[in-house]
Amino acid sequence: MEQTFIMIKPDGVQRGLVGEIIGRFEKKGFSLKGLKLVNVEQPFAEKHYEDLSSKPFFPKLVDYIISGPVVAMVWEGKNVVTTGRKVIGATNPSDAAPGTIRGDFAIDIGRNVIHGSDSVESARKEIALWFPEGTANWQSSLHPWIYE
Repeated sequence: MEQTFIMIKPDGVQRGLVGEIIGRFEKKGFSLKGLKLVNVEQPFAEKHYEDLSSKPFFPKLVDYIISGPVVAMVWEGKNVVTTGRKVIGATNPSDAAPGTIRGDFAIDIGRNVIHGSDSVESARKEIALWFPEGTANWQSSLHPWIYE
């Protein structure tokens, strides 16, 4: 099974969307393997977004992520990275389809509610950064009802 890193950004936490977002991933059939509410420090935010450090919006992005708590999660399931990105929707909410998290809850790209790993490789890197202690090792009793 594949794993992905999902982060509910400060706007999603402040707006009370945590339960709704977790519910969407659970209803899809994915298993929650790690979860924590975190106040992100600036050096950590810079490390998380280091691949965007040369972009002009980088300082605003870091300021945004440290502006309030985030919910960091690890989800597991078949093709969870690709499917999770579909559940999340396009980065720019105006391009996100209705029924996706961003399509339903976001308007501005700078307040797009959620982050999801864009590849298996970035998921591994992000999970190692955010969950150095590891994640829960368990399997849902629903597993045989979701997977062949």
